[in-house]
Amino acid sequence: MENGGYMKIKEIIVVEGKDDTVAVKNAVDADTIETSGSAIGKKVIEQIKFAKDRRGVIVLTDPDYPGERIRKIISEQVPGCKHAFLPKKEAISKKGNNLGVENATADAIRLALKDAQQESDDWLEQISSDDLMAFGLIGGKNARKRRERLGDLLKIGFTNGKQLYKRLLMFKITKEEFSEAICQVLKEEENE
Repeated sequence: MENGGYMKIKEIIVVEGKDDTVAVKNAVDADTIETSGSAIGKKVIEQIKFAKDRRGVIVLTDPDYPGERIRKIISEQVPGCKHAFLPKKEAISKKGNNLGVENATADAIRLALKDAQQESDDWLEQISSDDLMAFGLIGGKNARKRRERLGDLLKIGFTNGKQLYKRLLMFKITKEEFSEAICQVLKEEENE
Protein backbone atom coordinates (compact mmCIF):
# COMPACT_ATOMS: atom_id res chain seq x y z
CA MET A 1 0.00 0.00 0.00
CA GLU A 2 1.36 3.42 -0.93
CA ASN A 3 1.50 6.17 1.67
CA GLY A 4 2.58 9.44 0.09
CA GLY A 5 4.99 7.64 -2.25
CA TYR A 6 6.33 5.50 0.62
CA MET A 7 5.21 1.87 0.54
CA LYS A 8 3.66 0.71 3.85
CA ILE A 9 4.06 -3.00 4.59
CA LYS A 10 1.46 -4.54 6.89
CA GLU A 11 3.48 -7.69 7.57
CA ILE A 12 6.53 -7.75 9.82
CA ILE A 13 9.71 -8.37 7.84
CA VAL A 14 12.22 -10.89 9.18
CA VAL A 15 15.82 -9.89 8.38
CA GLU A 16 19.22 -11.08 9.57
CA GLY A 17 20.64 -7.98 11.26
CA LYS A 18 20.64 -4.28 12.06
CA ASP A 19 22.10 -3.20 8.67
CA ASP A 20 19.29 -5.10 6.92
CA THR A 21 16.70 -3.34 9.09
CA VAL A 22 18.20 0.04 8.11
CA ALA A 23 18.08 -0.88 4.39
CA VAL A 24 14.47 -2.09 4.66
CA LYS A 25 13.36 1.02 6.57
CA ASN A 26 15.03 3.22 3.93
CA ALA A 27 12.94 1.45 1.28
CA VAL A 28 9.55 1.00 2.96
CA ASP A 29 7.54 1.82 6.04
CA ALA A 30 7.73 -1.48 7.93
CA ASP A 31 8.59 -3.19 11.20
CA THR A 32 11.31 -5.84 11.35
CA ILE A 33 12.45 -8.74 13.47
CA GLU A 34 16.18 -9.45 13.38
CA THR A 35 17.41 -13.04 13.64
CA SER A 36 20.94 -11.88 14.59
CA GLY A 37 22.62 -14.60 12.55
CA SER A 38 21.85 -18.13 11.48
CA ALA A 39 21.62 -19.59 14.99
CA ILE A 40 18.02 -18.50 15.50
CA GLY A 41 17.08 -18.70 19.16
CA LYS A 42 13.81 -19.97 20.58
CA LYS A 43 12.85 -16.43 21.62
CA VAL A 44 13.17 -15.13 18.01
CA ILE A 45 11.11 -18.07 16.69
CA GLU A 46 8.41 -17.23 19.25
CA GLN A 47 8.46 -13.57 18.10
CA ILE A 48 8.09 -14.68 14.47
CA LYS A 49 5.16 -17.02 15.35
CA PHE A 50 3.41 -14.20 17.24
CA ALA A 51 4.04 -11.73 14.40
CA LYS A 52 2.73 -14.21 11.81
CA ASP A 53 -0.49 -14.73 13.76
CA ARG A 54 -1.04 -11.00 14.34
CA ARG A 55 0.12 -9.27 11.16
CA GLY A 56 1.77 -11.79 8.89
CA VAL A 57 5.47 -12.22 8.20
CA ILE A 58 7.68 -11.74 5.16
CA VAL A 59 11.10 -13.43 5.36
CA LEU A 60 13.81 -11.40 3.55
CA THR A 61 17.24 -12.96 4.09
CA ASP A 62 20.54 -12.66 2.25
CA PRO A 63 20.79 -14.69 -0.98
CA ASP A 64 23.56 -16.92 0.40
CA TYR A 65 23.93 -20.19 2.33
CA PRO A 66 23.38 -18.71 5.84
CA GLY A 67 20.36 -16.75 4.55
CA GLU A 68 18.87 -19.91 3.04
CA ARG A 69 19.55 -21.79 6.29
CA ILE A 70 17.64 -19.14 8.27
CA ARG A 71 14.78 -19.28 5.74
CA LYS A 72 14.62 -23.09 6.07
CA ILE A 73 14.56 -22.97 9.91
CA ILE A 74 11.74 -20.41 9.83
CA SER A 75 9.78 -22.44 7.25
CA GLU A 76 10.05 -25.56 9.40
CA GLN A 77 9.17 -23.89 12.70
CA VAL A 78 6.72 -21.21 11.49
CA PRO A 79 4.95 -22.61 8.40
CA GLY A 80 2.86 -20.35 6.19
CA CYS A 81 5.12 -17.28 6.06
CA LYS A 82 5.59 -15.19 2.94
CA HIS A 83 9.07 -15.14 1.42
CA ALA A 84 10.75 -12.32 -0.51
CA PHE A 85 13.90 -12.96 -2.51
CA LEU A 86 16.60 -10.59 -3.70
CA PRO A 87 18.55 -11.73 -6.75
CA LYS A 88 22.28 -12.05 -5.94
CA LYS A 89 23.16 -9.30 -8.42
CA GLU A 90 20.91 -6.89 -6.45
CA ALA A 91 22.48 -7.79 -3.09
CA ILE A 92 26.20 -7.56 -3.84
CA SER A 93 28.25 -4.72 -2.37
CA LYS A 94 29.84 -2.11 -4.63
CA LYS A 95 33.28 -3.62 -3.92
CA GLY A 96 31.89 -7.09 -4.75
CA ASN A 97 33.09 -8.59 -1.48
CA ASN A 98 29.83 -8.81 0.47
CA LEU A 99 26.42 -10.28 -0.28
CA GLY A 100 23.42 -9.09 1.71
CA VAL A 101 20.11 -7.26 1.98
CA GLU A 102 21.99 -4.24 3.36
CA ASN A 103 23.66 -3.76 -0.06
CA ALA A 104 20.43 -3.68 -2.07
CA THR A 105 18.90 -0.48 -3.41
CA ALA A 106 15.57 0.73 -2.02
CA ASP A 107 13.95 -0.11 -5.39
CA ALA A 108 15.29 -3.69 -5.31
CA ILE A 109 13.96 -4.18 -1.77
CA ARG A 110 10.55 -2.75 -2.67
CA LEU A 111 10.33 -5.04 -5.72
CA ALA A 112 11.33 -8.11 -3.68
CA LEU A 113 8.70 -7.31 -1.04
CA LYS A 114 6.03 -6.61 -3.66
CA ASP A 115 6.74 -10.02 -5.21
CA ALA A 116 6.77 -11.92 -1.90
CA GLN A 117 5.43 -15.46 -2.29
CA GLN A 118 3.18 -17.28 0.17
CA GLU A 119 4.52 -20.73 1.04
CA SER A 120 2.16 -23.67 1.14
CA ASP A 121 2.35 -27.38 1.81
CA ASP A 122 -0.95 -28.44 0.24
CA TRP A 123 -0.09 -28.03 -3.45
CA LEU A 124 -0.21 -30.88 -5.91
CA GLU A 125 2.84 -31.43 -8.06
CA GLN A 126 2.69 -29.66 -11.41
CA ILE A 127 6.38 -29.82 -12.25
CA SER A 128 8.16 -33.14 -11.77
CA SER A 129 11.79 -34.00 -11.09
CA ASP A 130 11.84 -35.37 -14.63
CA ASP A 131 10.85 -31.91 -15.94
CA LEU A 132 13.77 -30.39 -14.03
CA MET A 133 16.16 -32.93 -15.56
CA ALA A 134 14.70 -32.44 -19.06
CA PHE A 135 15.28 -28.68 -18.92
CA GLY A 136 18.84 -29.06 -17.63
CA LEU A 137 18.11 -27.64 -14.20
CA ILE A 138 19.69 -30.62 -12.46
CA GLY A 139 23.01 -32.14 -13.44
CA GLY A 140 23.70 -30.23 -16.64
CA LYS A 141 26.69 -28.00 -17.35
CA ASN A 142 24.48 -24.87 -17.17
CA ALA A 143 22.22 -26.19 -14.40
CA ARG A 144 23.36 -23.78 -11.68
CA LYS A 145 23.11 -20.73 -13.94
CA ARG A 146 19.67 -21.83 -15.18
CA ARG A 147 18.37 -22.41 -11.63
CA GLU A 148 19.63 -19.00 -10.56
CA ARG A 149 17.89 -17.21 -13.44
CA LEU A 150 14.71 -19.32 -13.05
CA GLY A 151 14.62 -18.43 -9.34
CA ASP A 152 14.90 -14.73 -10.22
CA LEU A 153 12.12 -14.91 -12.82
CA LEU A 154 9.74 -16.89 -10.58
CA LYS A 155 10.63 -14.77 -7.52
CA ILE A 156 11.48 -17.89 -5.48
CA GLY A 157 15.21 -17.32 -5.03
CA PHE A 158 18.19 -19.49 -5.95
CA THR A 159 18.36 -23.09 -4.77
CA ASN A 160 20.41 -26.18 -5.34
CA GLY A 161 18.94 -28.95 -7.50
CA LYS A 162 17.32 -30.83 -4.60
CA GLN A 163 15.67 -27.75 -3.15
CA LEU A 164 14.28 -26.42 -6.45
CA TYR A 165 11.59 -29.11 -6.64
CA LYS A 166 10.51 -28.40 -3.03
CA ARG A 167 10.42 -24.66 -3.61
CA LEU A 168 8.30 -25.01 -6.77
CA LEU A 169 5.78 -26.97 -4.66
CA MET A 170 6.04 -24.70 -1.63
CA PHE A 171 5.25 -21.56 -3.64
CA LYS A 172 2.55 -23.19 -5.80
CA ILE A 173 4.32 -22.54 -9.10
CA THR A 174 2.03 -23.59 -11.93
CA LYS A 175 3.08 -25.51 -15.03
CA GLU A 176 2.34 -22.33 -17.07
CA GLU A 177 4.49 -20.09 -14.86
CA PHE A 178 7.31 -22.62 -15.00
CA SER A 179 7.04 -23.01 -18.78
CA GLU A 180 7.12 -19.24 -19.38
CA ALA A 181 10.12 -18.78 -17.10
CA ILE A 182 12.15 -21.70 -18.49
CA CYS A 183 11.44 -20.53 -22.06
CA GLN A 184 12.78 -17.09 -21.09
CA VAL A 185 15.89 -18.67 -19.53
CA LEU A 186 16.58 -20.76 -22.63
CA LYS A 187 15.95 -17.79 -24.98
CA GLU A 188 18.41 -15.64 -23.00
CA GLU A 189 20.97 -18.46 -23.18
CA GLU A 190 20.61 -18.60 -26.98
CA ASN A 191 21.23 -14.86 -27.24
CA GLU A 192 24.47 -14.91 -25.20
